[in-house]
Order: sequence, then C-alpha cells, then structure tokens
Amino acid sequence: MESIYEFTIPVFIKMLGGLKGVLQKAKEHGLDETTLLNDRLAPDMFPLVKQVQVATDNAKGLASRLSGTETPSYEDTETTFAELDARIDRTIAYLQTISKESFKNAADTRVEIKYFPGKFMTGFDYAREYAIPNFFFHVATAYAIVRKNGVQIGKADYINGLPLQDL
Repeated sequence: MESIYEFTIPVFIKMLGGLKGVLQKAKEHGLDETTLLNDRLAPDMFPLVKQVQVATDNAKGLASRLSGTETPSYEDTETTFAELDARIDRTIAYLQTISKESFKNAADTRVEIKYFPGKFMTGFDYAREYAIPNFFFHVATAYAIVRKNGVQIGKADYINGLPLQDL
C-alpha cells in the first residue's frame, strides 16, 4: 500500500502546476486582472484570489502537519497574477522539501485544526476527509471561475498531464 505522502505531496505539486497554467491562460486572455481575481461563482463563495490562497494553504498545511515541519506563513496580500504565481511557486518549493520518510508516522499523527476547537483527527482521516477534498475543491473552483470568464481551458489544463505509457 502506498503512503499518504504518495497521494498528497506529488499530487499537490502537479495540481498546483496545473493551477499556475490556468492562471497564465487567464492572464493571457486579456481580461481586467482585478475584476477576474475578485470574481466568484456565487455571492457567498470566495473570489478567485482567495481560492488560490486557500488551495496553497491546504497543501502546505497538510505537508507541515504530517511531516512535523513548520508551516510557511503567507500574508494573503496577493492582488495580481504575478503575486499568485509567486505564491504557488513558494508552495511548490516548500512541498519539494518534504520527504517521503518524514511521513512515516503520518497516518497516526494527531491533527488539530483551529476551526474545530477541542477536536482532533488522525493524520489518515485528516488527509482523506479534510485536506485532500478541500485542496481539490479550491483548485477546481479557481478553474471554474477562470472558465466562467471565457478563458479557453479544458480538463487537460486542470489535470496537468497524465502518466500514460505505451501498450
């Protein structure tokens, strides 16, 4: 059986690369940057800029909680595509420092999240039930906001490549 590491860190790196590509296509589309970055799918949902911030927060949060490393702190002050690209790059660079070995006790790690005071999850439950779904939710929502604004992107942009092999 593969480790939690295999289903998180490499996948997060890949998907953040895809998100960066989606944002690049949005930038090249020529829409007003401020308007697009503040657009949202519904009035009670986060805007595009916050979707990217939360996706990166989920990736680095899982990595630090399950590897026992310190979580990098970001200020959430991005207002441009260039700043979001830099945030994604910083997150990917951090994820690349996380080793598979650092996850050896990840499944049994006790994870406490400030949104759930007085409660905890095992690392396995945290990864499976919270961090992975939350990460994909925010990446997919960012993709949907960009697509809603007429940027020609498709599922291949979201997936960012497949490990296809010849028969």
